[in-house]
Amino acid sequence: MYHPCHHALATPDKPAYLMAASGETVTYRQLEDRSNQGAHLFRSLGLKRGDSIALMMDNNARFFEICFAAQRSGLFFTAMSSRLSTQEAEYILADCGAQLFIVSAGLAGQAAELLARSPRVRARYCVGGALPGYPAWEAARDAQPVARIADESAGRDMLYSSGTTGRPKGVKTELLDEAIDAPSTLMMVSTRLYGLNGASVYLSPAPLYHAAPLRFNMTVMRFGGTSVIMEHFDAEEALALIERHAITHSQWVPTHFVRMLKLPPATRARYRHDSLKVAIHAAAPCPVQVKEGMIDWWGPVLFEYYAGTEGNGFVACNSADWLAHRGTVGRALVGEVRILDEAGNVLPAGETGTIYFANGPAFEYHNDPAKTASARSAQGWTTLGDVGHLDADGFLYLTDRKHYMIISGGVNIYPQEVENLLVTHPKVADVAVIGVPNEEFGEEVKAVVQPAESVNAGPALAAELIAYCRANLSHIKCPKSVDFEAELPRSPTGKLYKRLLRDRYWKEGT
Repeated sequence: MYHPCHHALATPDKPAYLMAASGETVTYRQLEDRSNQGAHLFRSLGLKRGDSIALMMDNNARFFEICFAAQRSGLFFTAMSSRLSTQEAEYILADCGAQLFIVSAGLAGQAAELLARSPRVRARYCVGGALPGYPAWEAARDAQPVARIADESAGRDMLYSSGTTGRPKGVKTELLDEAIDAPSTLMMVSTRLYGLNGASVYLSPAPLYHAAPLRFNMTVMRFGGTSVIMEHFDAEEALALIERHAITHSQWVPTHFVRMLKLPPATRARYRHDSLKVAIHAAAPCPVQVKEGMIDWWGPVLFEYYAGTEGNGFVACNSADWLAHRGTVGRALVGEVRILDEAGNVLPAGETGTIYFANGPAFEYHNDPAKTASARSAQGWTTLGDVGHLDADGFLYLTDRKHYMIISGGVNIYPQEVENLLVTHPKVADVAVIGVPNEEFGEEVKAVVQPAESVNAGPALAAELIAYCRANLSHIKCPKSVDFEAELPRSPTGKLYKRLLRDRYWKEGT
């Protein structure tokens, strides 16, 4: 019973998902019929098991119809960010081997440029209208039958990393010879950890093209629950939706928490959240003070996990675990955590090194054996490139991305610790800490701050923030200077494109 095809028979009129702003609702019967029509359309275009399609869309009501059509057709489906540049989109389309490309009507400019830049794409469609070279998806879909295709097989997503430290990397795992309703690892984990089931009502505030929103929403629908999907995140509206739809489960990133916590107390108190049983968060380290604030506000419903698009391991903790081990992301449930030094030796508890997963699921970076090899240790263990340590009880703590480490006068400095402190300052809306050139020490620490109020930006606030750091951290970790930006370059899921900031300073310094 782990597929919308079953729920379409048992509860045909139940909402599979609804769009928060527009109110458009897609029932299980509609999801089943439209995904079957999409599967027939794929076959009519000559797409067969193992072929690839790509989507570049904003959050809209057609998203999961298309994904489930691909899932039941044995296809790889690549959900691409709607914020990609034309060059980035061109690279991913070529790299994943997409034979079909579907865009949103609002992306007309990029769609037009990609017509000439993606010659291997055999067919194109547009959702929410038609564009030159992109006929309307809905019209093509509706010309197809609603019966199931005769050769159903399980497809899966093939997603690309966000590219925060370089070019996006495609993560591809082999198709399994299994039925479309076979339970997945994520289904088993989410039942065990979060109690996800057919009665769940799940709030999804993030873009659907990212791994967690895509996979968790599809899991909710495979169970027969209901997803409430925000077209765009707004802190107060998220609180209103929890109350309005009696949300039981949700998933967030730390920047969502920061923005909700900085709402006026009267606004926060206006909305009920007693229906909320589970608030999952991941994607970036959560500052201790921020998580403490959320648990104080919502109660012990926060569940954290550490994992990647690569799917090579899964670490998790609940609120009780976290309160007993403040700052942890949990213990391994899939794979076994190993901490290695630069020479590849296993480090004992308490010592910081690169995080690897042993005995976890295998993965490869598509068309890039060098990147695949660089993610493996001599023992065959795999890493996402993060740094951290284990405590004596086996709980993992993240320090930062290895790529972001600052080396100043031979001392290793991890920016995440400084960022976690500065983001709690009431005059700071967002912050990035980076290493910039220094003739004597090689690098020095700089904070790039998005102020809560733009009028505060200037030397006085810079001095106040440096003093705030020096009062709470070792002086060597503290910024030597502060610059201000109107907005920092983050993905909608909260990942910071730090390389864009860092490259600017290093180019200026050379």
